[in-house]
Amino acid sequence: MLIRSFPAGAFGTNCYAVAPGPRQECVVVDPGMDAVEPLARLLAADGLKPVAVVLTHGHLDHTFSVLPVCDGYDIPAYLHPRDAGMLADPARWHGPQLAPLITGVALPDPAEVLPLEDGAVLSLAGVELTVRHAPGHTQGSVVFSLDLGDAPGLLAGDVLFAGSVGRVDLPGGSWEDMLRSLRDVVLPLDDETVVLPGHGPATTVGRERATNPYLAQAGAAAPRGRGL
Repeated sequence: MLIRSFPAGAFGTNCYAVAPGPRQECVVVDPGMDAVEPLARLLAADGLKPVAVVLTHGHLDHTFSVLPVCDGYDIPAYLHPRDAGMLADPARWHGPQLAPLITGVALPDPAEVLPLEDGAVLSLAGVELTVRHAPGHTQGSVVFSLDLGDAPGLLAGDVLFAGSVGRVDLPGGSWEDMLRSLRDVVLPLDDETVVLPGHGPATTVGRERATNPYLAQAGAAAPRGRGL
């Protein structure tokens, strides 16, 4: 499996291209701010042809370039329905501190936005991505499991970082939902799972299980149905 990435824009959002190998079709993950030109260079370097964009959630720093990327390559985007509307009205979902900076910014949806469903397996460009709904950072946050060849992988978006987790203080965020997602989606994964986060360096589930205080808190949370 070929994984290429670069940090996009002022927020350093990791944009990924995932392909079976060089000179093949690929999937683009989270083309954020100012991502169009660096993505084009990255794709050209390995001769990759994108067939779809998949979005881990709807925040501006992960979606800013989705329209020009989708229109430029004539490909669809995938987004969980609970984050539908975030592309067109980003100021509403970024809280009072960021909203004044992006008031009036409108990001029209690409021509084709397809829904992501929990448990679905997307077969795109020779890559199989298993979708898991993992709300908390946003209502429609998802992670994607995939086989990296020598280890399982997790495209984690802003659910899990090295040493931390995504913020939950923006509109649509929920700490209770985040704990459930960490407990029910992340903690059951094998320790060898390579975590490819939305920001910062890669890590593994085993490393985070041993050192991440938020995963420890999630592991101590009450079982499903008994509340948190």
